[in-house]
Amino acid sequence: MIATVLVTSRSFGSGAFDAAGALADAGYRLVRAGSAHRLDELAPLLAEADGWIAGTGPVTAAHLELAPRLRGIARYGVGVDNVDLVAAAARGIPVTNTPGANSAAVAEHTLALLLTALRGIPAADRRVRAGDWSGRSARELSALTVGVVGLGRIGRLVIERLRAFGATVLGADPWVDPSDPLFESVQRTDVAELASRCDVVTLHAPGGQTVIDERWLATDERPVLLVNTARADLVDEEAVARAARRGRVIAYAADTLATENVGETGSPLLADDLADRVVLTAHLGAQTREGVDGMGRMAVADMLALLRGAAPAHPVPA
Repeated sequence: MIATVLVTSRSFGSGAFDAAGALADAGYRLVRAGSAHRLDELAPLLAEADGWIAGTGPVTAAHLELAPRLRGIARYGVGVDNVDLVAAAARGIPVTNTPGANSAAVAEHTLALLLTALRGIPAADRRVRAGDWSGRSARELSALTVGVVGLGRIGRLVIERLRAFGATVLGADPWVDPSDPLFESVQRTDVAELASRCDVVTLHAPGGQTVIDERWLATDERPVLLVNTARADLVDEEAVARAARRGRVIAYAADTLATENVGETGSPLLADDLADRVVLTAHLGAQTREGVDGMGRMAVADMLALLRGAAPAHPVPA
């Protein structure tokens, strides 16, 4: 019987690397499904899956119960907060990811969103199309203080780019040792202090925690621009929407929403009155040819190793 690999990543094989061909050449059958990981859609596919190259949707114990043949999960990306690692380990199902493959792509997208929101480009475009050539003044990035939450691969690449613009950078990450050489050029602080010191705060921490909430936003009324290319649950979207209406949040630019994988459009940040202050993209941060190819090569290589009973290069501990 030919082993089957279920693929639920939107961008799998969309770059120059023929990821699907690599699986086929190795003798495996590929089946594709949506990245939201809906149980009703995946149930019949998981029943026959020997491997799963998983997208951004949740991988829960309920999913794993439907997959009696599953020998491994290769997460197409770096984040595994949506994967129930404990349930996978209990079933003896190893999980891998693709660390570093899309870091540069996400860092560049972060700066793209930051500059787009800072200069009010979407609203300006709409005005010009309506025949209105009026404008508003903005700030230069070199004059701003930017707080970076999360100092892993992506956060550090964002810092490199911010420093090239001449911005003053503060870094917050309790897991990074104070003696790290990064702090020779970046001021070390904590998330709470960013509320009163920063013009911009950009999020690059793992999911599973709320960083920007009502309390953080109420600490100070200094206008702040928020950027989130990490995980939706890092912010309280209701609180951010309220803060945007009173001027505490001058703009929110994000590559994700809490409703991303549940098929809903009801985020408070999508309200019409916030359209000029909220800039959103559809989880596009990693979607460059280079990023897609890097994720594809790593995910396929680890999946082939798992299916052959070999040790993968990028295991994720439970």
